[in-house]
Amino acid sequence: MRIFPFGKKELVDEADKARLVQAVRSAERLTSGEIRLFIESRCAYVDPMDRAQEVFLSLDMTKTRQRNGVLLYIALRDHQFAILGDRGIHEKVGDTFWQGEALLLKQHFSQNRVIEGIEACIKEIGESLQLHFPYTAGDDTNELPDDIVIGK
Repeated sequence: MRIFPFGKKELVDEADKARLVQAVRSAERLTSGEIRLFIESRCAYVDPMDRAQEVFLSLDMTKTRQRNGVLLYIALRDHQFAILGDRGIHEKVGDTFWQGEALLLKQHFSQNRVIEGIEACIKEIGESLQLHFPYTAGDDTNELPDDIVIGK
């Protein structure tokens, strides 16, 4: 993965973006759940969960019908991340699931396998969403965009 240290250049290259968007689309294919990925260089807060909550609200992620949106927040240069699930999915999976996903990301990130780690995390979250919020033909719409949001 290519990371640019300064300016408004992209944090990840186009090939990485395409891989991650495809991972989100694949994960959402068999679920009504929604996954968003927000990547920025630096986290404006001491605790990345505070920033994730701010981003979650700004992306209208509480507006899914079943409250089953999940945000992966990544601050690349600060080596921080947070995973935030809305009320509907959190009630189904609990803290242990999110802690496992955080460990998965940490393991990949410590090996400098950032894109692979994000892909693996998205895949596992998608599997959990599929289990608890399966796709219903004719009743499911993609409630949130699949694109990656790139912050500052």
